Amino acid sequence: MSRQIDEGLERAERTRPIPQSTAARMRFLLKGAKGSTKQLAADLGVSQRTVQRWLKGQAAPKPAAAKAIEAKVRQKWQPKVKERVRKAAEQNGFTLHLSATFGYTAAGGSTDDPRPRMITQKLPGDVARQLYAARDAGASQADQEQILADALSEHYFRQRGSRARSLDAEVNSVEWMDIEL
Repeated sequence: MSRQIDEGLERAERTRPIPQSTAARMRFLLKGAKGSTKQLAADLGVSQRTVQRWLKGQAAPKPAAAKAIEAKVRQKWQPKVKERVRKAAEQNGFTLHLSATFGYTAAGGSTDDPRPRMITQKLPGDVARQLYAARDAGASQADQEQILADALSEHYFRQRGSRARSLDAEVNSVEWMDIEL
């Protein structure tokens, strides 16, 4: 789910999708290198000729190089928009859309069998701050999932202490999720 969390945050942060083809991604990076294929090659750790081939579509990067290209594009794509959206999320919160199976620990007399749920829940800015801080620190998948599981337990299942006070929920599996900032 961590990759889904990262992708959900990135989708919500952008006003336009990142370029999909290698050539388009390379053209974007080339603009940042002020048109210098030599500089771009140095940034990517490949030869200038390799960069030229990728730009012309004469060759495709190996998987590791393709990941590096994608990571550089994601890092440089719409930084001012991302910053503005992040500040708004940390201040106003975000909406989580999720289809997952949850396990429960509850009071006696109730079932704790895992159940699938579709949830749309507004979460406060402190949860966004925690998620961003975890992502920035390179937190593990389990750490990011735990942040969301704790937030859903508090805000969805227990409704901030107004019901099911002894209920604890954990995310067992996620079918899909999206984040709306």
